[in-house]
Amino acid sequence: MNITGRLTRDAEVRTTSQDKQVVNFSVATNDSYRNKQGERIEQTTYFDCSYWITPNVAKLLTKGTLVELSGRVSTRAWTGNDGEPRAGLNFHTSQIKLHGGGKKSETAQATTSTNNSKAEDDLPF
Repeated sequence: MNITGRLTRDAEVRTTSQDKQVVNFSVATNDSYRNKQGERIEQTTYFDCSYWITPNVAKLLTKGTLVELSGRVSTRAWTGNDGEPRAGLNFHTSQIKLHGGGKKSETAQATTSTNNSKAEDDLPF
């Protein structure tokens, strides 16, 4: 399954009791459709995501970054502190494709633009 959305918070790296590292982050996806009355309905779905392959990707996953994820989805249910039943969606991520938009990607783009202008000055034509 593939989903595309924006990170709602910066990614965090956690270490399990078996000394494995996992990157945890949250993604919001948006969808819209028209109901029978012709009204446009906007719907946002939130996914709690985990990525087990390498923790190094966490520094690139900042709030606001647009990402395309491949993986599988699962559900979880629990009882909240108020005694009310709750439910959520987990996305077990196997592949991440960055499309930019986060805090660090803006810095990287600015750096790249500066470097490109210097490189253009060195062109022989």
